[in-house]
Amino acid sequence: MLPCACAQLTASGNESTNARIPRGSLNMDSAWTALDMETQTMLKTAIKDPKTVDLEKLSNAVVEHSLKDLSFCKDAGRMCYAVVQAEAQKTASSVFRRNLLNRLQQEFIAREETRKRSMQEWVCVVTFICSIFDYIKVNNSPIAALVDPVYDCLFGLAQPDSLMNEEEVDCLVVQLHRVGEQLEQTNSERMNQLFYLLRDGFLLQEDLSSMTRLLLLEILEFRASGWTLSETAHKYYYSEVAD
Repeated sequence: MLPCACAQLTASGNESTNARIPRGSLNMDSAWTALDMETQTMLKTAIKDPKTVDLEKLSNAVVEHSLKDLSFCKDAGRMCYAVVQAEAQKTASSVFRRNLLNRLQQEFIAREETRKRSMQEWVCVVTFICSIFDYIKVNNSPIAALVDPVYDCLFGLAQPDSLMNEEEVDCLVVQLHRVGEQLEQTNSERMNQLFYLLRDGFLLQEDLSSMTRLLLLEILEFRASGWTLSETAHKYYYSEVAD
C-alpha cells in the first residue's frame, strides 16, 4: 500500500515540489492533444490559475486517461508536475497532488485484479506510477511513499509468469531504464533482490523468447555498468531489437 502517500504529498509551505524539466516546456507537449478539450482547458487553466479549476476532477481525468493510453501515461508525470508546481507556488495548497496520490493508492491496491482483467491497463498502471515517481519530487528527493509501491510493481513484472509475456518484460525494462538508478539510491537491497530474480529468470527459465532474453541481458548489463551502456553495447542491443 501507499502508507504515507497523503501525508507526504499534502504538505505545502515547508516542502518544495520539484522535477527535472522547466514548467514552460509543457506548453509544447503534443501529449496534450490526447486529452478531450474539456480536460485540456482545465489543465491549461490550472497551470495559470489553479484556484479557478476543480483540481480533484482534473486529477481524476488525467489518471483515467493514463490507464487507457500507454503513450500518454509515459509522460503524464510531466503534466502532473506542472499542475503540482503551479498549485504549490500560487495557492500554497496541494489538492491536486493529494488526490493524485489517493488515486495511485487505489490503482496500486487493485493491481492484481487489473492484471487479470487487462494486460494493457496493468502496464499503464506501472508506467503511470513510475512516471509520477520520476517527475515529482519533494524537497528534491523522490516521494518516499512511492518507493515500495514502485518496487512492488517491478517485482510483479519480474515473476516467472510475467517473464513469459513480452509486453510485461518490455515495461519492466523501460521502467528500470527510467527510474532504476533513483530506486537503487533509495533502497539498494531491494534492487539487488529484483536483479537476482531477473538473473535467475534469464539463466533458469528455458522457455523464454529470444526477445525476452535479449531485453533481460541488456538490463542486467545496464545496471552492472552503473546504469549506463557503452556506445558499442548500445549499438549491439538496439540493432538486435530493430532486427
